[in-house]
Order: sequence, then structure tokens, then C-alpha cells
Amino acid sequence: MTRKKSHRDSTPGGGSQRQLRVGELVRHAMAELLTRGDVHDPVIEGHLITVPEVRMTPDLRLATIYIMPLAGRDADEVVAALERNKKFLRGEIAHAINLKFAPDIRFRIDERFAEAERIDRLLRSPEVKRDLIKDESGDD
Repeated sequence: MTRKKSHRDSTPGGGSQRQLRVGELVRHAMAELLTRGDVHDPVIEGHLITVPEVRMTPDLRLATIYIMPLAGRDADEVVAALERNKKFLRGEIAHAINLKFAPDIRFRIDERFAEAERIDRLLRSPEVKRDLIKDESGDD
């Protein structure tokens, strides 16, 4: 017997209101931990780390935390350091937010900055500028 898909199962825009709210709570808790310097790891202490987004699964059991070190420097090393300290971070996040279960956490590099830079470079390229000038003059 298959279950009929409800309206709530197909939430557009990154998840339900609850997923987004819990993701923001996790993001703020994680950012606070990094700001206070509670994680005693030389790699983490040596970098300024931004937490632009946290995505939660629909059951709120898994939080994917997107991070970006300042200027993207040593991103893989920072992710490895955060993974090494995952147990501590999960416990601290669980204390900061009030959920039935502490979500498991995983870390990913936020690629949006690099993608935005790539698009900006494309828009500034001579080919695109030439096409824009051609369109403004009315030539087809």
C-alpha cells in the first residue's frame, strides 16, 4: 500500500517553515560557538569561519552546515577540523537549541561565493559586453 503524497511532502524553497527555523537556530548556535572560540583546534582557531546556511532534513535529524573560511583559505583543512570536533559541536548545539533529538551534523563548503564570482566574471567578459552593446543599438 503506497502512501499518498501530501502537500507538506513537496515543500518548495528549501524546506518547510519548521526546517528553515530549526536550520537558523543551528546556524546561530554554530556561529556563536565559533565566535566565542569554544572549539579548541589550532586549524579552527587560526581561521575566521562564516556559517551562511544550515539545511535540515524533513525529520530534523540531520543538519548540513555550510561553512566558508575567510577568503576560502584552507577550506578542506577547516572542514576536516570541524569533522574531528563533530561530537563536541553536536553536543553544544543540542544544549543551545531545544529539540527532541540532537541533529547529526555534517559540514560542507559553501560554493555559492565561487559561483557568484564565476557569474560576475562571465557578465564582465568582452563577449557579453559586446552583445549588450549590440542589443542596445537595436541590431539583431
